Amino acid sequence: MRALLIDDSRTMRSILKRALSPLGFEQFAEAGDGAEALVRLAELGAFDVAFVDWNMPNMNGLELVKAVRKNADYAEMKLVMCTTESDLQHVQSAMEAGANEYVMKPFTPDMIGEKLSMIGVVS
Repeated sequence: MRALLIDDSRTMRSILKRALSPLGFEQFAEAGDGAEALVRLAELGAFDVAFVDWNMPNMNGLELVKAVRKNADYAEMKLVMCTTESDLQHVQSAMEAGANEYVMKPFTPDMIGEKLSMIGVVS
């Protein structure tokens, strides 16, 4: 499986890789912001799942979710917001924009597995 990891923190992208590898993910692409993520998608096509941070430079996570959901080529791709933003308004905005799931930082690998199972990415 393939995952796109979108976070301005290189450390967070590394943590996500370590959580996803035991779940069967073998290919990863990374982006430091939403604009870079759109370039990766154009280059590499849709992924099984993208983990999207909220607060990033250039294009934030909510803007990215909206942009991805406007493109039919990525209609099947699952989007998981993975952020420190914990208030209900942020969660609601992300879900209304087209995110499939929402994970609060800090998280455990088990939490990542549970969320991916809930949206049908892993069994």
